[in-house]
Amino acid sequence: MFKSVSVLLFATLVLTSCGAVRDSRVNPLNWFGRSQSAPVVVTDAEVNPLIPRRKESVFRQEKDTSYRGTTLGEITELVIERRPGGAIIRATAVADQLEAFDLKLVEVEEESGAGTLTYAFRGLQPRRTQGPVASRTHTAAVWVTDNQLRDVRVIQVKGARNVRTVKR
Repeated sequence: MFKSVSVLLFATLVLTSCGAVRDSRVNPLNWFGRSQSAPVVVTDAEVNPLIPRRKESVFRQEKDTSYRGTTLGEITELVIERRPGGAIIRATAVADQLEAFDLKLVEVEEESGAGTLTYAFRGLQPRRTQGPVASRTHTAAVWVTDNQLRDVRVIQVKGARNVRTVKR
């Protein structure tokens, strides 16, 4: 009896210390895994935010209520935190300018779909001088329900210079 228990205990310790169980889908801590960084492909077809759009009439000015945040520089961390009923997508980025505010993870609907959920890390960045990395580091998060994550296999957050990706 003592031999079988000790053999079972030894086998359990050996199996849990190897990467087979730790890196498998059975492990609940590996729900999405670690994030990976990749460079962003820049296209020339982007709209220049410094050139104003023409109004239809001088007398009727439309109010623009769209979010005017720009993409932050580099995404340094992407973590998916599992919670009851969904998950929290938390990203950390380093802004190009000091004092960025009103930070959001905005879904990029053109790139989302077919098992991929894509967000852009945006914020309002005043034109200031650069400062130390610690003062330009910001974190934002977004709540995603289980229904939204049902068919999602890849979650990615885009910055101005890189994309962080987490795969299930």
